[in-house]
Amino acid sequence: MELNGAAALITGGSEGIGRAIAEALIAEGASVTITGRRADLLERVAQEIGADAIAGDVGDEAHAIEAVASVVARHGRLDILVNNAGYGLFKPLVEMELSELEALYRTNVFGAFLMAREAAKQFIAQGSGELVNISSTSGLRGGRGSTAYSSSKFALRGMTECWRDELRRHDVRVMLVNPSEVITEFASKLGYDREASPKKLRPEEIANAVIGALKIDDRGFIPEFSVFATNPF
Repeated sequence: MELNGAAALITGGSEGIGRAIAEALIAEGASVTITGRRADLLERVAQEIGADAIAGDVGDEAHAIEAVASVVARHGRLDILVNNAGYGLFKPLVEMELSELEALYRTNVFGAFLMAREAAKQFIAQGSGELVNISSTSGLRGGRGSTAYSSSKFALRGMTECWRDELRRHDVRVMLVNPSEVITEFASKLGYDREASPKKLRPEEIANAVIGALKIDDRGFIPEFSVFATNPF
């Protein structure tokens, strides 16, 4: 697709992979709106990178409806939705509370669903659109302590396959991106110390991959791809 002049909406766009994708799209000439829960951080980042901002929680249905409607009202269309908002929770099965699992699913699964649903309505109406879901290699293979996070990404992968089949006939491309370990604030928010190794992935690598996938001519697309560090050891 032609990114110059495209209207894009990125959830979780104030930091990490979301911010990197926002900056990359802006560099290509797209008009970008970012969302996030922390209004102060969101507004600061939006000013820094030249984006619009809508503060809110993707797991809140009213916010999802408002976010998409706001972009359409501003630009007359929505061309790209990047479902990036999400967080991790890693605990043994016997120590996990139902409330913790429900909260994580509210963002990682239900939030992605709500945003995709609202975007899809606009995509179908205009006969085009790009839906990019940011998942994880944890959604390809589970592991101990990863019941909540991995299962949420498995769910996102399953939903992506369903949406892809539904929306292709409307000339809407639906893609899933599975980053491996990326140096962001993800681990520190969970209380883990992680070495900022120059061999590990940065948000920019994921952003560059997404831009490359979006630039493929509209007659074809990449349904799913993973991004690994070549030699992170």
